[in-house]
Amino acid sequence: MRHVFRSRIRLIFIVIVLLIALLAVRLYYLQVMKSADYALQAQHQYVNTSQQLYDRGAIYFTRKDGTLISAGTLATGFLVAINPEKIGDPETAYGILSEHLTLAHDAFIQHAEKQNDPYEVIADHVPEEQGNALQAQHISGVSVIRERWRLYPAGESAAQSVGFVAYNDDNSIAGRFGLERYYESTLARDGNGLFGNFFAQLFADIGNSLVDVRAAREGDVITSIEPVVQEKLDETLSAINAKYHSQETGGIIMDPKTGAIVALQTVPTFDPNDFSQTNPAYFANHLVERRYEFGSIMKSLTVASGLDAGVITPTSTYNDTGCIVVDTKRICNHDLIPHGTTSVQQLISQSLNVGASWIATRLGHDRMKKYFTSLGMDTETGVDLPSEIKGTLANLTTRDVDYDTASFGQGIALTPVEMIRALGALANDGSIVTPHLATGIRLSSGITRTLSWGEPERVFTSQSVVGTTNILVTAIDTALLSGKAKTPEMSVAAKTGTAQIASPLGGYYPDRYFHSFFGYFPAHDPKFIILLYTREPQNVQYASETLTGSFVDLVHFLTNYYSIPPDRATYHDTNN
Repeated sequence: MRHVFRSRIRLIFIVIVLLIALLAVRLYYLQVMKSADYALQAQHQYVNTSQQLYDRGAIYFTRKDGTLISAGTLATGFLVAINPEKIGDPETAYGILSEHLTLAHDAFIQHAEKQNDPYEVIADHVPEEQGNALQAQHISGVSVIRERWRLYPAGESAAQSVGFVAYNDDNSIAGRFGLERYYESTLARDGNGLFGNFFAQLFADIGNSLVDVRAAREGDVITSIEPVVQEKLDETLSAINAKYHSQETGGIIMDPKTGAIVALQTVPTFDPNDFSQTNPAYFANHLVERRYEFGSIMKSLTVASGLDAGVITPTSTYNDTGCIVVDTKRICNHDLIPHGTTSVQQLISQSLNVGASWIATRLGHDRMKKYFTSLGMDTETGVDLPSEIKGTLANLTTRDVDYDTASFGQGIALTPVEMIRALGALANDGSIVTPHLATGIRLSSGITRTLSWGEPERVFTSQSVVGTTNILVTAIDTALLSGKAKTPEMSVAAKTGTAQIASPLGGYYPDRYFHSFFGYFPAHDPKFIILLYTREPQNVQYASETLTGSFVDLVHFLTNYYSIPPDRATYHDTNN
């Protein structure tokens, strides 16, 4: 009996200790970790009890060393409002205010003359120093109110993907594009948690914080975007777009083994800190919201499919006649030249359409379409960006010519993120992954919940990937710009693509092109895969001219920045 009694006493004691520890942790969280927020809210409510101080979770980029860099945060300053009934002499008030604020005289006088309105906002987002100086003036009828607003320190970097917040029709503020919109339920704050009654905060939702899935999702979004790499990609794409006067230029850099996107961008872009003056067309993220016919980079996947199916080998040859007629349609190489007995290597090195068509014929309709759908074409990728659309393989029905043209990237259209997912199979031992930006959610407790993006899905065998990779490496080393694109210390697998742009009236424009370039490195243990494109570059026809230099420059930059060791067994430093 005494033993049972002692056991109960111990149990009660343990429960009491646990409750005390839990209360202590809660008090530390509220009084220390959140003390600055409480102080700020107190100041705000002192001068304006009717307005809730804006609150929202943060978005972070991640440096290569794991340091978090703010991409979307809250700035603190002041809002200045006047009560026209108490302002006294408007001219005198304007004179004092204009010493600290940039105010239009006539507009201020109009506000000051509205005698039936006790609250007229004349300035917002006022910096700390100016706001404090105004508070010290104690101007009659003037309220200097604490406020917070959304700030994007990265400016234009990855702007379409980060997105921004704005007012909805119901006058609420919410994420409108990019990560801000996709993770709205994670980033949004209802204002009832942090600034509620102290003791209500102390005891509320203690159980739910441990078990409620919705509560566990609320926090800050941590992304895989590396700010230094992002800045380099921004500069690269802007330079391409300016040099060739393109309609649009875009790019993605991704870890092919995990799907984590390190950098992404399209230009023209915008500054989310001042989006009201921007063409709204720039808000859309073309990496997930627009389809393109990518051209000859598709030949890499056609060759891999042929090798995987066993209908060709790396040493296979065919008779290249320069042009063929399929279903009454003429298909030709870009040079219109018959190359005679031609190897698979030359098919890629010289980017021969007739050779790709030959592989499509050997694959057959069902098998070729199965490979393309297994690569994720014609499906959304699941990337964590809003408004994603899927590509289309609608042309792949019963006509041979449609499969032949699809083999070299015409007649089928994919989004850039869909394209890099498919090509990523070549850089990930034959498996596709889910492209994504967010890697974790940092909860208000400080704990980071790692996000899971599913398991890789195998499409090709390792052997077929190695064969394709060897062909792509040889093409870069020997054929692209006559071998000038070769990186002596690093094996790089890559392919260019040049596609005519479809006309809405049918057929293709004879002088409008879509250029693309993809590659991964080190070729047999890839750390990165890169996809670049530019739409309608002027006075230039081939992607080898517009994108090769930029791609090679990015390879060198990433190699140096991440200290990727050379992988060429025969590499020697010519400086020694």
